[in-house]
Amino acid sequence: MDGIRREDLTIIQQLKDNLEACILGKTEEIDLLLAALLAGGHVLLEDVPGTGKTVLIKALARSINGQYRRIQCNPDLLPTDITGVSIYHPKQEEFVFRPGPVMTNILLTDEINRATTKTQAALLEAMEEHHITVDGILYELPQPFLLLATQNPIDFEGTYVLPEAQLDRFMLKFSLGYPDEATEYMMLVSQSKEHPVERLQAVTDIETILELQDKVTDVYMEDELGKYAVSIVRRTREHPAIFLGASPRATLALAHVAKAYAFIKGRDYVLPDDLKFLAPHVLGHRIILQSQDRLEGLTIEHVLQSVLEQVKVPVRLQR
Repeated sequence: MDGIRREDLTIIQQLKDNLEACILGKTEEIDLLLAALLAGGHVLLEDVPGTGKTVLIKALARSINGQYRRIQCNPDLLPTDITGVSIYHPKQEEFVFRPGPVMTNILLTDEINRATTKTQAALLEAMEEHHITVDGILYELPQPFLLLATQNPIDFEGTYVLPEAQLDRFMLKFSLGYPDEATEYMMLVSQSKEHPVERLQAVTDIETILELQDKVTDVYMEDELGKYAVSIVRRTREHPAIFLGASPRATLALAHVAKAYAFIKGRDYVLPDDLKFLAPHVLGHRIILQSQDRLEGLTIEHVLQSVLEQVKVPVRLQR
């Protein structure tokens, strides 16, 4: 890959500007979201209500001129409410498929942990294969397809824990968190008449996003960095405080999103710092601590920091 075109960098900057106009003070989180989009991954946003998760997703959909659908999860939600259902049409004397909200570019599943495990499982095929199967017939999803799920880490009543198989399908997990005082006041001023997302204009289109996704795959990763990523993930399976380590899917996710992150930073090559920064967001939701260590107050963040400190960083790179 011979550098990144100026036109591509302009599009990325315009996307950032659009999102930052709606979600103030969250530059790092916006970079993570765009990296997931360009890497073709899915995102789990774990945060308390009112921090701007839905606004961020709507702003992204408007910015890329993509289809956007939202599912409010609850225990009554059925799998067919997500995938769609075949309905018999008397005049045509045949079953006609009525697509569900999953047939979109940007799908927000709000409070995903309020849906039953059976309904959550309806998303697995879509997340991994980018298609769904209804009544034995396969339906391809629109491309790109990005699923962003939210869950409230505080409210446990009426919720269902996401199974490990589903968590492993999310490329990244992060939180927006509360804004600082100055940013919260700026937010108050900017929304005095209407929300900035209502004024948002598309800065690119779906076809361009697909082209950028293709270009991300050509971002250069030194062999030593690939081995470094593998070592980080494998160390999670060997750490004494970790009961369940990250899967090989996590290794692939770390490498893919590192390329996308480098791309949105204006580079056509990956740095060790990219992997170190992304590792907690890629691996944190994929590992389970030993019960004794959890009881003693050890956190996943501390353990992952320990993992990163134990894995030697490659310093002699060709580039």
